[in-house]
Amino acid sequence: MTNLSQLDPPIIGTRHGREMGSEADHFNKCPVFGQAVERPDLRQAIWHEQPSHKPLGMDA
Repeated sequence: MTNLSQLDPPIIGTRHGREMGSEADHFNKCPVFGQAVERPDLRQAIWHEQPSHKPLGMDA
């Protein structure tokens, strides 16, 4: 399993459009594994867009 810390340094995207209402709005659910994906961190967003990806381990 690949851990988040094994990916490149964080790539924080720039928000375009409406402001997020709450912290929960910053997350999506991975359609394959149901894992929470932090949308502003492009590493996570891109990882979970790969069709044959594995779960991404979160570092404590």
